[in-house]
Amino acid sequence: MLAATAISIVSSGAASAADGDANELLLKKLEKMERRIQQLEGELKQKQDRPTADASARPAAKSATVRSANAAAPAAEPTDTQAKPDAQHSEKSSKPSSKDWSALPPLPSSPDKPILGLADSPVAGLSIGAYGEIKFGTMQNPEAGGQWQKGFDAQRFVLLPTYAITPNIIFNAEIEFEHAGAGFDNDDKLHGTAEIEQIWVDFKIVDQFNWRSPGIDLVPFGYINQHHEPTQFYSVGRPELYNGLIPSTWKVPSTSIYGTITEDLKYQVMVSTSNEDFGDSFDNRTGAKTAPPPGTAYAAGIDGVNALGFSRPPLGDFQQLNNATAISGRLDFTPTFWPGFAGSVSAYYSPNTTPRGAHDDFGNFLGRSSLTMFDAEFRYRVPDTGLEFRAEYVRASFGAPENLRANNDTDPTNNMSASRCTAIPAKSPITCRSAPFSTASGRRCPSIAIPQ
Repeated sequence: MLAATAISIVSSGAASAADGDANELLLKKLEKMERRIQQLEGELKQKQDRPTADASARPAAKSATVRSANAAAPAAEPTDTQAKPDAQHSEKSSKPSSKDWSALPPLPSSPDKPILGLADSPVAGLSIGAYGEIKFGTMQNPEAGGQWQKGFDAQRFVLLPTYAITPNIIFNAEIEFEHAGAGFDNDDKLHGTAEIEQIWVDFKIVDQFNWRSPGIDLVPFGYINQHHEPTQFYSVGRPELYNGLIPSTWKVPSTSIYGTITEDLKYQVMVSTSNEDFGDSFDNRTGAKTAPPPGTAYAAGIDGVNALGFSRPPLGDFQQLNNATAISGRLDFTPTFWPGFAGSVSAYYSPNTTPRGAHDDFGNFLGRSSLTMFDAEFRYRVPDTGLEFRAEYVRASFGAPENLRANNDTDPTNNMSASRCTAIPAKSPITCRSAPFSTASGRRCPSIAIPQ
């Protein structure tokens, strides 16, 4: 059919040509094309007939045998005798029987398969990935005099569903189960969470400019925060830098734009809800969405012991305690002239982290406190080796540290310095490094204390 159609088209064009030499040349090309088409048709027929012959010569295997063979199959491209599923379906008008399936050779798994790297997607555009961490070993317990104790933790299991609504509109999500699941019943032996860690829709416009819809996303700050899979860091747990000073995992309600400026430069700019200096339970938020009334103590979200670890904004049920909007941005560079080298610079700014109704332990209301953060990180993987160097610098500055809750409670061990987060172990000797300062209400705060 294909050859006949080509003859009709070309012959019609040749008939309209006035030059006889041109006609002869076209006819020769046509004959050559026809021979090539016949050759390809023959090769295709041979490939289609070969699996049928192999299947008829091979006894039907039990389903258990097929499963075993699949498990042992190497990750390789299908050979001519291993037709891909799409080709098999196109050849058959109805679903094959179980006997037909068992007779087919096992299909190897492929990392390119969109469903967990194991199977083709049943829905066009849908893919599902996953990663996780399971830990077993010993951990030193300071509450037991430094004794090493055995333990087990199903740290996390994460599902990553993605659906291409259109080629330019793509849904993304990350669903995480931590510490074996959301349960606090003693009989269940669980103490974890189930949460939406990321969810948004990407609108692909041009390489240089794309829009990420409002949703939950990771703040474009640092490296591990956005690349926190276990294969991206060189320790059992995430680096300490990302367990306090940079909240791990730092996710916020947000929207952003991003794109590729050049082959070497990529960027992302995000507008999000602000981190807040409130680290207590949702039960301590009033119906008016303020801190508890004066005279009621509450935990700070930013302090010298946990840094910014408890300052992340809430993600559900309109529980935000201030109206501030934060802005953050990141510039990634991978210079082509320096193979193996990469890095980024990023920044975050919030005009206010103070919750509505924030107060000290004596009922005095606190003023605004801004937060500015800067990060620079560099990575260099030496070509043709397994050696990689990494370095990172982070600075967090507070516009009005005298208004931070930790500097206005009766616990002197959790105070914050004016320009950086300083972890102070509870049993460390404390000495004053600077003079006391005053709050906006006029009450003198405890001194900024740092172990010497």
